Amino acid sequence: MTLSILGIGTAVPQRQIAQADAATLAASVVAGMPDHERVVAAVYRQTRIRSRGSVLLEEPGSRAYKQTFFPPRAETGPGGPTTATRMERYAAEVGPLATAAATRAITAAGIPPARITHLVTCSCTGFANPGIDFGLVHHLGLAPTVSRTHVGFMGCHGAFNALRVADAFACAEPRNVTLVVCAELCSLHFQYGSRSDQIVANSIFADGAAALVGTAADHTPAGPERRWALSHQWSMVIPDSTADMSWIIGDHGFAMHLAATVPATIGRALPAIVDTAVAAAGLTRGAIRTWAVHPGGPRVLASVAEALDLPLEDLAVSGGVLGDHGNMSSATILFILERLLRDDALLPCLAMAFGPGLTAELALFVSR
Repeated sequence: MTLSILGIGTAVPQRQIAQADAATLAASVVAGMPDHERVVAAVYRQTRIRSRGSVLLEEPGSRAYKQTFFPPRAETGPGGPTTATRMERYAAEVGPLATAAATRAITAAGIPPARITHLVTCSCTGFANPGIDFGLVHHLGLAPTVSRTHVGFMGCHGAFNALRVADAFACAEPRNVTLVVCAELCSLHFQYGSRSDQIVANSIFADGAAALVGTAADHTPAGPERRWALSHQWSMVIPDSTADMSWIIGDHGFAMHLAATVPATIGRALPAIVDTAVAAAGLTRGAIRTWAVHPGGPRVLASVAEALDLPLEDLAVSGGVLGDHGNMSSATILFILERLLRDDALLPCLAMAFGPGLTAELALFVSR
């Protein structure tokens, strides 16, 4: 028994900002730091992101963008809004985005909300209790007896951990139907500093939510002849990489540390990780027909392609999601899977993401 995908839905904030405008906006917030505007513009160009969504964007005035949540550094001090202020905004904004994605997933699945027995939520960009899960029960019309599980603060690979929980529910009872919802408001954690890794983090992360409805593969309702089913999952902590990436709760939001060596570290470790994983499923690397790679950034995608000897075209969907929306942390991989399902991509598909640790999470999808 394994989890079969019935439907996926995604949602982004109503207002989007072009990456060039985001660079100008970021530089204006941290105005007065030597050569900051030029450095920011260069970093933002290198991301290959075209636009990103943020719940903080307001109705434009004379410019194509506007936000007042982050005052200029000269007005607010070196750290910007406190973590408490950022969490207040998280609690106010995350619900509607999560609800929109979940509504679309349920519609795509073609089932009534009351049929859902388990709800798994995932977020690493905010904390509130009652949280996302309580709001979803109310706004989606889920049964008050729905079983709720939250996966928190795991980073970009959080969706894989949420899927592992959903798969366990499917294996435990074939009649279970699980709704997985990943919702991230990364733009709340803009950092005012001038460290290169802070500028990089500011340049790539964005807001978005994605949801998936799944049930046991042998108990899927009538629908497409072929469904994607979660066949195997693997988790690997890459040795000697703990200091390469971290995500810390500070007084002024959540601060990310990204070592410049992250893409190279992933590239060195990945071939052995992938080969061991697919061998456990009775496959070889060459048997994988489709690749779904969380786009931590363009250098990560390039490193994965080089390490696995893949043409960059094989990662075109991953790169397309990055270009259209930026890195939405845990929600991003579901955006990629949604596009692959829509395009009727070939199976088997190997999905992967990387997070603090460094940790690699992989999932194999096959036809059922």
